[in-house]
Amino acid sequence: MLESAVAYYREHKAQALPVFSRQGPFVRGNHYVYVLDINGVMLASGGPSASLIGSNLLEQLPPELKTSFDEALKVKEGQGIQEAEYHWTNWQTGRTERKRVLFQRVDDVLLGAGYFISKASPAHARDLLAKAAAAVSAGPQQTFAAINSENLAFLQDDLYVFVVDMSTSRYVAHGYNQRLVGTDFRRVKDPQGKPVGEPMLAAAKKSNSGEYDYLWENPLSRKLERKHTYFRRVGDYLVSVGYYEKVGD
Repeated sequence: MLESAVAYYREHKAQALPVFSRQGPFVRGNHYVYVLDINGVMLASGGPSASLIGSNLLEQLPPELKTSFDEALKVKEGQGIQEAEYHWTNWQTGRTERKRVLFQRVDDVLLGAGYFISKASPAHARDLLAKAAAAVSAGPQQTFAAINSENLAFLQDDLYVFVVDMSTSRYVAHGYNQRLVGTDFRRVKDPQGKPVGEPMLAAAKKSNSGEYDYLWENPLSRKLERKHTYFRRVGDYLVSVGYYEKVGD
């Protein structure tokens, strides 16, 4: 889509901008083309950033994102298609997710098109578990509050953290469904009736870490998918993070 947009812009110049900003060949689902000038002003967008057309995007970005866009705007014409990755709000899910963007400089504008990387890997799940376990060890109550407030430190793509107090078997934190906090983890079963809470708690009492598979709703797709959960015992707490695989994969 980016190659088509670049060719279209080369042929039509500024007349291409309104075409990029409406439904048509340059908007496909949640994929769309956007255009910035070399100063960071949004000139066109086929997505939710259309509301920023005419304003300077750089002035509205957090520091880490501003740095990424600053670097992109330094790309020279003739360098071809470039690639970058950052976190951006997915307008279809309302959550901040990883987004991979392809972009190219043409004259004095930058054309970009990207897609969200919603499916986290096993390695990402293990890394987030290690991060959450260390945080619980250092400051459990502060960490529980951060998880329950959906702090981005404990959310990544379709990954989230949940924590159970092993002395009471009750959730103390959940990064996706705060209504579970305070409920009995031992009673939890997946939609097919497979026990989830009891076997994980039993395993954690025998070993400090483990893994368990079951069906669960993916917070991004809102569909039932296979969830492979890694868990670790930290003091009196069971800290868990799981990644998803589509049923049938």
